[in-house]
Amino acid sequence: MKLPMKLSILWSPAYLCARAPQNIIGNFRNIGTSNKNSTIHTLRQRTHHTKAYITTPIYYVNAVPHIGHLYSSVLADTLKRYYQLKGAETFLCTGTDEHGLKIQQAAEKHNKKPIEFCNEVSESFKALCKAANVDYTTFIRTTEKKHTEAVEVLWNTLVENGYIYKGEHEGWYAVSDEAFYASNQVHEVVDEKTGQKNMVAIESGQRVEWTSEENYKFKLSAFQDKLLSWITENPTAIVPINRKNEVLSWIRSGLSDLSVSRVRSRLEWGIQVPKDPGHTVYVWLDALTNYMTASGYPWKSEEEKKNSEWPANVHVVGKDIVRFHAIYWPAFLMAANLPLPRQILAHAHWTIDKQKMSKSRGNVADPFELLKTYGVDPVRFYLMRDGGLADDGDYSEDMLKTRYKKDLAGQLGNLLSRSTGKSLMPSSTIPGLLSTVHTRDAEIHEHLEQLSDTFVKAFDEREFSKGFDAIFDVLSHVNKYFTVNQPWTLKGEADKAQLDAVLFYTTEACRISGTLLQPVMPTKMRTLLDRLGVSLDQRTFIHAKLGAMGEQQRALGNDTGVLFNKL
Repeated sequence: MKLPMKLSILWSPAYLCARAPQNIIGNFRNIGTSNKNSTIHTLRQRTHHTKAYITTPIYYVNAVPHIGHLYSSVLADTLKRYYQLKGAETFLCTGTDEHGLKIQQAAEKHNKKPIEFCNEVSESFKALCKAANVDYTTFIRTTEKKHTEAVEVLWNTLVENGYIYKGEHEGWYAVSDEAFYASNQVHEVVDEKTGQKNMVAIESGQRVEWTSEENYKFKLSAFQDKLLSWITENPTAIVPINRKNEVLSWIRSGLSDLSVSRVRSRLEWGIQVPKDPGHTVYVWLDALTNYMTASGYPWKSEEEKKNSEWPANVHVVGKDIVRFHAIYWPAFLMAANLPLPRQILAHAHWTIDKQKMSKSRGNVADPFELLKTYGVDPVRFYLMRDGGLADDGDYSEDMLKTRYKKDLAGQLGNLLSRSTGKSLMPSSTIPGLLSTVHTRDAEIHEHLEQLSDTFVKAFDEREFSKGFDAIFDVLSHVNKYFTVNQPWTLKGEADKAQLDAVLFYTTEACRISGTLLQPVMPTKMRTLLDRLGVSLDQRTFIHAKLGAMGEQQRALGNDTGVLFNKL
């Protein structure tokens, strides 16, 4: 028995910024070539007018990069490439945060001037981006002149709008966090080794000291209701939901005005407060402004502002700095009458054996060694699949090996090799779109038809593991389908239709999966799609649909060997 081929969703509206009318998309295969080309052009026009601006946190240069920095960067880069394949014009900003007391102290420890110390460590973060194939648009440093100018303009705007005033400040200050904490945000702990009692920040666990000084303050208390309204009206402004609930709890407990300067005698390494040489701009007001500096702030006109990358679509940050990004930053922007970021994605941390990574414990994973040992794309895939968003991810080299062997080599690489081998495809030609669906193929057909929508939904909802699970669940089904059908036994003319069907579905599974996996494994998936003869203009998410390549057969590309070599 044969069933009609489903052809109604070659291009799904889920990938488009504007929903295309169903009468344009449906029955696409039945329209003429000229009309088909016109429709493709129309759909592509609707995707290319959008912009997507993604940022990593700018990394503090008091120490060399670790796996947490790598995870943030890969996550942001994957999102950037994801939006790119949906048709957006994309921008990725990363960089280094180079001011503050910690930098000043670290430079002194190394007997170097602060700028010399910053130059060296900043280069190590650039090197990590290069090693991990993080394709940034802008690498910004807060010691750049253009950034200083941006901070001064924002400061002056906040002063002119009446939100910065000079006053006395007393409170608990954590040098490690570069942050002041209220009395209800600290508690006393006893050092297990020495028995010494210390006050530490509840949120970060960092030691705090009581500080009293004259400085400038920002009227954060004026934005409590506005921040609550922003979060309520924009339910995906802060994700995941546990992070959002933390932020809401902090706001509802009451916001005190925020110290936004330090006296110059205590903190010299930073941007001077405009018109007051006795004070240095608070490091977080300085650092957060980088996201706008990279987009051209201060803009010379409304038109320039409109055409800039700002506001950010996604700020990727670690959970330890969510307060600064989800409370302080939007409040600064509100006070300056500037657009707010669309989403703050605050991921969890990496642990080893459920313990925080630290040099003293000897449980730190070197990101450079990791990339060198297992390859760039497999490491990127592991971080994205097993990295924690709501909860900490527990780093395991055994799990990395399992992902490599079972998923990448065992499922995807193996299926590609089996389905494109000379014994089954002696003419090196992939069968085109089938006119009918046999009952034996119906289940696989349905799996592949739904895969791209499932993946995109998961990514849009920032449930990355679900998206990858969907792909590898389907690949597992297709590998079993391949084995059950025993294509190596289908040699006669009577078996040609079945053989064509098996080869069509298995190569389509590789093609669709390879297209969807491009954001996380760009180099390996380029090799896969080259092997399947997919042209460069047919690798967007618009084409990640069953049968999107059409009825015509196509030639395989060059065989460059095993996609994922044995470890």
